[in-house]
Amino acid sequence: MERTTRQKTAIQAAIESAQRPLSAQEILEQASLQVTQLGIATVYRNLKSLVLEEKVHVVTLPGENPRYESNTAANHHHHHFQCTTCQRVFDVHDCPGDLKRMAPQGFVVERHELTLYGRCADCNVGAGPAVAAGAIVAVATTVHACASGHDPA
Repeated sequence: MERTTRQKTAIQAAIESAQRPLSAQEILEQASLQVTQLGIATVYRNLKSLVLEEKVHVVTLPGENPRYESNTAANHHHHHFQCTTCQRVFDVHDCPGDLKRMAPQGFVVERHELTLYGRCADCNVGAGPAVAAGAIVAVATTVHACASGHDPA
């Protein structure tokens, strides 16, 4: 069993308080507020330990460095939204539901992952009212259409 250090505690607290998946760099920035002179190698070493202890879950997006979220968040079925401006990743709690019908005949869907891409609320503010209004309508329509049920497969 790994010992708990101030660094590990600060890293885990940064992940849990974020309420969204964080990159190692974001974790470093947040945990450094609690533990000065924290280095990226220490962050990665502790992330590896926290993953092995099943306290932290790795979120993998295509073409991106891994992000990390609390297993509390990871233990329920959800998807992610990545801002194309700031690159932050957020949890999406709606699900399109039963995707089994999309698989070719004879195939068995065992699980699915869905990532939405666009601008987060913070980045969308600077986009101007016309773009912001259009994005809000598009997101609202998508969420409404996807709220048809919840089947993790």
